[in-house]
Amino acid sequence: MEKIIRSAARLSGAVTLPGDKSISHRYAILSSLAEGTSRLANYSSGADCHSTLNCLRDLGVGIEADGSTVTVHGKGLDGWTVPSRDLDAGNSGSAMRMLAGALAPQPFASRLVGDESLSGRPMGRIIEPLTAMGATIRARDGRFPPLEIEGKPLQAIDYTLPVASAQVKTCVLLAGLFCEGETVVREPIRTRDHTEVALTQFGAYVTVNKRVITLEGRPMLLARDLLIPSDLSSAAFFLVAASIVPGSSLLLRGVGLNPTRSALLDFLLSAGASIRIVNFEHTAGEPSGDLQVSYSAFQGGVIEGDVAAALIDEIPVLAILGAVSEHGLVVRDAKELRVKETDRIKTVLDNLRRMGVEAEELPDGMKIPGKQQFRGARVDSFGDHRIAMAFAVAGLVSDGETVIENAEAASVSFPEFYDLLDQASSA
Repeated sequence: MEKIIRSAARLSGAVTLPGDKSISHRYAILSSLAEGTSRLANYSSGADCHSTLNCLRDLGVGIEADGSTVTVHGKGLDGWTVPSRDLDAGNSGSAMRMLAGALAPQPFASRLVGDESLSGRPMGRIIEPLTAMGATIRARDGRFPPLEIEGKPLQAIDYTLPVASAQVKTCVLLAGLFCEGETVVREPIRTRDHTEVALTQFGAYVTVNKRVITLEGRPMLLARDLLIPSDLSSAAFFLVAASIVPGSSLLLRGVGLNPTRSALLDFLLSAGASIRIVNFEHTAGEPSGDLQVSYSAFQGGVIEGDVAAALIDEIPVLAILGAVSEHGLVVRDAKELRVKETDRIKTVLDNLRRMGVEAEELPDGMKIPGKQQFRGARVDSFGDHRIAMAFAVAGLVSDGETVIENAEAASVSFPEFYDLLDQASSA
C-alpha cells in the first residue's frame, strides 16, 4: 500500500488515540491468569496487541472483543492449556518476550513463532534469566525465534538486568508468578513500571525500593475492569507534527502520563515545545491527561545515555523534529535501534536523504544538522511501523508530495494513524 502525504497548513481540533500498547499487552496476560472475568476498555487496536490476544486464545482463554473493549475470561494461575499449534506473536517482540516468561513454568511444551522481521530479532536477553530459573528453551542459533519452550517448574531468582529493559523485567516477573518464594529484579536504570502497577492492580504483592522490584510468588490474581489510557508512544507522532507545522494547535485526549514514560515530554519541553497538560487524573494506578500542543520553534538537542534508552522508540520521529530545529539533533548510545523491526538508524537516514536532508550515521546513533527543509519524495517504511509514521509527519512539512511505500506497516501498532492525521490536518 502507498500513502500520499501532502504539506499541511496546520493541525487542529481534538484527537483520541488508541489504548497504550505496553499496558494492553500486560493487562491481557494478567487477565488471563486471574480468577474471574476482566473487561479492558480502550484496548490497543494495534496488530501487536491482538497477537497477544490470539496467543492467549490458543492457550484456552476465552476472549471477546467488542470495538475497543476486550473481555477476558480468566483461567487462574494454572489454567492455561496445551496449545494445538504454534503461538504466533506476529511482529510483536513485546508479545514474544512477555509470553515466554509465563510459558516457561507451564506443565507443557510450547513454541513461540513470529513473522520474518521478528524472527531476526535476538531473544538472548530473556533466554538467559529464564534459563537461570531452570527453564529449557531452544532457539535458532541460540538466540533467535522460533522459541521452543519445554515447560517445567521454575525457581525464584534474584536477577540484575545487564541492560535496562522493561520487557525483560516483565518476562522475569511473569515467570516469578509461578515460583515459590520471592523473585527479585534489579534495574541499572529505572524503566517503565506498567508491570509493577498492573500486578498490584490484579492482586499480586509487589514492592519497589528504588530500582529493586520484589514479587511474592504464587498469588491469587483477581479479575478487574480497567480503562487503558491512550498511548503516549502513538501521541509522539502528533506531538511532533503539531509542534513543527506552523499555526497548529491540537488537543490529544486521555494520554497516559506514567512518570516512568516522562522522558518524551521532558525532552520535547527542554527543546522548546509548547505542551500543556489538562484534565489530569489517575485510573487504576496509571495517570493520564489531555495534552494541548501548539506550534513552537525548536532548539534541538542531544539524546544520549539513560535518555536514549528511555526514548528508543521515539527516536525516528524525533529525527524529523531535529532536522527542522535550530541546532539539530545528535543521538548517541542508541545501538538498540539496529535490532528493532528494522535497523532504524539506517532506515531513518536512508529516508532523510531521499527527502533532501543531510545526516551522518554513527555506530550507535546519528547526527542531523538543523535548519533543513524536507523535499517531497518517495520513501519506504521497510515494513517498520514507526518509520512509516515518522515520515508521514515529515511529509506534512515537505515541499511537494511524499509517497510512503509499504505504508500499511503502521497498522502493527496504530491502524487509525493515517485517518487521524488526515482528520487533524483538515480540521
